[in-house]
Amino acid sequence: MWFFRLLAAGIVLLVLIYLESIRECRNYRLTRYTLKSKKFNFTGCGREHVIVFLSDLHNHDYGDGNKKLLEDIRHIRPDLILIGGDMLIGKKNTMPKAASDFIRQLPTIAPVYCANGNHEQRMKEHPEWYGDIYRPYKKILCDAGVHFLENETTEILLDGQKISITGLELSMETYEKFKSCRLTEKDVEKLAGKPAKNNFQILLAHNPVYFDAYKSWGADLTLSGHLHGGVFRIPGWRGVITPQGFLFPKYSGEMTEEDGKTIIVSKGMGTHTINFRVFNPPEAVVINLVNS
Repeated sequence: MWFFRLLAAGIVLLVLIYLESIRECRNYRLTRYTLKSKKFNFTGCGREHVIVFLSDLHNHDYGDGNKKLLEDIRHIRPDLILIGGDMLIGKKNTMPKAASDFIRQLPTIAPVYCANGNHEQRMKEHPEWYGDIYRPYKKILCDAGVHFLENETTEILLDGQKISITGLELSMETYEKFKSCRLTEKDVEKLAGKPAKNNFQILLAHNPVYFDAYKSWGADLTLSGHLHGGVFRIPGWRGVITPQGFLFPKYSGEMTEEDGKTIIVSKGMGTHTINFRVFNPPEAVVINLVNS
């Protein structure tokens, strides 16, 4: 008798987890962080300076054309919108219309700087397999005013403060399943050049696993995604698994400060292939920049 009671309880638990996953996948939240830095020297006395960081949308729609998400971002009134990659789904014959229709509206809100994730990168590097999808996708967004950073750096001026933004593209080898790669600051420098030491340096680096290399390179703030929050999160601790198949990643969906450097990892806005989340709702990240 105890066996059947235990089995019934297990089935009920699995059904509840499944229903909770459906609920979470349909509803995003705004996650807010405050970042202080001794490098900040904002001269104005107006409102706080705000960055909206988006990652891993994977062609998801929150309502018709992501209307609600756009309205929320407009209401925030950001100074800057940064995109960390994987906004589309990198599969053969999978068109990125939902992603492009959403992103091309963002420059009407604030300047937009975009780095690629592994999904965009593999479509860019292998059009013979995925089709000629990435090139027109990028053109649509560039024509709308989106700035792509593909192992490139740009400098902006925000209220008297010089900020350098670098978009990093690692080799696809660093995304392979069940494979751990070693990455150093010299590897980052070979790809993206040297950091801007006199500016506040932001690095858009899709995969957070290599934060040690990013901070050694000179990133004051690293913005990452990729891990989808670890799919299943243990409340108050960490995500459970990475897309590469490793358990309990150190950085998976939080803000962490180490050695005077900061990494913020988005839990992502969508899913692909395995549409599952538990204790891990999708999120758009809002970062308030404050003089230290």
